[in-house]
Amino acid sequence: MLFELAYVTGARISEACSVDVEDLDLRVDDEHVTLRGKGGKIRTALLDDRGLVALLRLYLQRTSYTTGPLFRASINGRGGSLSPSSARSRLQNYCAAAGVVITPHQLRHAHAQELTDADVNPEVIRRRLGHSRLETTLIYAQAKDSMVDNEIRAARRRRDAARR
Repeated sequence: MLFELAYVTGARISEACSVDVEDLDLRVDDEHVTLRGKGGKIRTALLDDRGLVALLRLYLQRTSYTTGPLFRASINGRGGSLSPSSARSRLQNYCAAAGVVITPHQLRHAHAQELTDADVNPEVIRRRLGHSRLETTLIYAQAKDSMVDNEIRAARRRRDAARR
């Protein structure tokens, strides 16, 4: 659940680990999560994936969580927020069992790339990821060759149409 939330929202693993149940707004057709980012910045991310929303509802039902951390540490017995280092360790164990290597940060990059591939405006991606500067976002979101080709073709058509 943690890693699905991180991927679908583009959240940093520290942001996903710090989500409280109260940070979720699961009103039908307006589902959001409040994320606490670097430097104390707070942003709201749309939960636009119906599968994720269904999983969140099921997760809350099965855990009976109504307040407090959404993802809880169980090893210390206190049930506090799962730490980012514990989350990284869990993902590493899952990946080892599956024979793949993925880091939590790669989930964030994959989200940005997915948005880029869908031609989402880079400024929208910047806001989604909680970056202060667009330049940072552009490192994450690399345009596919076909997207570059399509943009160049469109620019040429506009130029040629203007010359006529």
